[in-house]
Amino acid sequence: MEESPLVSVIMPAYNSADFIADAIQSVVQQTYLNWELLIINDASEDNTLEIIKTFNLDPRIQYFQNKTNLGAGVSRNVGTKSSQGSYIAFLDADDLWLPNKLKTQLDFMKSENLEMTFSSYYLIDEFGQALAKKVQALPILTYKKLLKSNYVGNLTGIYNVKKLGKIYSPNLRKRQDWALWLTILKKIESTQGILEPLAAYRIRENSISNNKTALLKYNYLIYSEFLKYNKLKSLLKMGVFLKEHFFVKKKQVVSR
Repeated sequence: MEESPLVSVIMPAYNSADFIADAIQSVVQQTYLNWELLIINDASEDNTLEIIKTFNLDPRIQYFQNKTNLGAGVSRNVGTKSSQGSYIAFLDADDLWLPNKLKTQLDFMKSENLEMTFSSYYLIDEFGQALAKKVQALPILTYKKLLKSNYVGNLTGIYNVKKLGKIYSPNLRKRQDWALWLTILKKIESTQGILEPLAAYRIRENSISNNKTALLKYNYLIYSEFLKYNKLKSLLKMGVFLKEHFFVKKKQVVSR
């Protein structure tokens, strides 16, 4: 492993004016300094772009402008294509990293010889106030387990580009992050999670990701379109997913 490898941080942003300054600042405040931040403004209709431009004095930060709204997955692919780092990590424009996030993960990957890892994370409300719960990372994650439900908080995931190459998301509006981690876990079979929380996920009342019913369609598309399972197998996998989500995965949400 390089002594201080460059980490490319990919941040899609759409109408994120209320949150994006804090998200960017959480990258700027990292104790690990060798990073580049690629922000993809996904045709925002508010003043997201103006806020991004206030960080122009930091040469590690660059931004891209989508002419039309393409979604988070396509926007992340834009950032991935232009990235120069030996590692790629993701942070959405309404979430936050803790200051030791990158250093802790890179040290862990080096000590455990891992090509990808993720961590636990805290939950915060729409106004950035800490909630009483956190999502606990699994200590071991296999491809078989990830097939049942997404156990990787995208804001905590990081992977080694030198070992795995650049991984692109499918053109799905939602759950494309799950597809990305499935692609990686299929290559490496298993990895380890960091139990220490290293980020904070913002729960927004009106977000699509908070509408679990609406997301069922996208969960099904992972099986049917991304993994190319036939209809019967996709439906059976959805049954497994629902059981995992409601009776197993919820145990990962614990008190802080």
